[in-house]
Amino acid sequence: METKNMEEVLKKAEVLIEALPYIQRFNRKIIVVKYGGSAMVDEELKKHVIQDVTLLKLVGFKPIIVHGGGKEISKWVEKSGKEPEFVNGLRKTDEETMEIAEMVLNRVNKSLVQMVQELGVLAIGISGKDGGLLKVDKKYSNGQDIGYVGEIKEVNPKILYDLLEKDFLPIVCPVGMDDNFETYNINADDAACAIARAVSAEKLAFLSDIEGVYQNPEDPSTLISELPVSRARELIGEGNIGGGMLPKLNSCIDAIENGVSRVHILDGRIAHCLLLEIFTNRGIGTAILGDEEEKFCKEK
Repeated sequence: METKNMEEVLKKAEVLIEALPYIQRFNRKIIVVKYGGSAMVDEELKKHVIQDVTLLKLVGFKPIIVHGGGKEISKWVEKSGKEPEFVNGLRKTDEETMEIAEMVLNRVNKSLVQMVQELGVLAIGISGKDGGLLKVDKKYSNGQDIGYVGEIKEVNPKILYDLLEKDFLPIVCPVGMDDNFETYNINADDAACAIARAVSAEKLAFLSDIEGVYQNPEDPSTLISELPVSRARELIGEGNIGGGMLPKLNSCIDAIENGVSRVHILDGRIAHCLLLEIFTNRGIGTAILGDEEEKFCKEK
């Protein structure tokens, strides 16, 4: 074998060896992946995400996908002749918009099931309505009625445990019901956090259009690889966190304080970002961890 070819083969072997301790540590552990942003729109990125999650499944993880579909919902709302409305970042959802959202989310859900199964892994798509998975109360935004938007009050993870035990990969769309069996749209970040807490997930990974958490938002070189909860609170208090990152980071803190071991914020626009974060020493996003949690990647 030529020297150049041998070097390439050895580099591949080094990558696999670097992944070994992570595979050992997280084997048979539950990881919840919140899938959204540009990675849901770009077909090539979508393929990479599904490949990543399928690989996690095949090497012994127990992944659960919770997906959004906001951009697709907005597209179909506009096609119906309506203008998408948002209040404090939450979609104002009247009865017609709720029907469109549920239709679109179910369509997205089954397309993801199809992609996973094309790679040889059995997947089942469900909504929060199935098996009483997500029970909600009506959500208000600063006291304002925003329609059929739900706030999760209870998670029944039995259906997820049953699917994982039977070796299926669950794919969840964020729709739930209230006590009167009315249907509500749920923010996908909230759904992923609630599910991760309910199943005591080892990891919760947010795939979005955000690279991670920065010490200084104006300086891309200040990306924080590992962020203890106490420091995350300090950054929020110092006013260094704003925009869409603020609710996301608060959700991360909430998940950590309710039993999730680690939360990762990743840029879904980067191909195979999930594998790069979980299986390499440096990672590419921000991992939020409890103050007592030992830093696993000494080189980060």
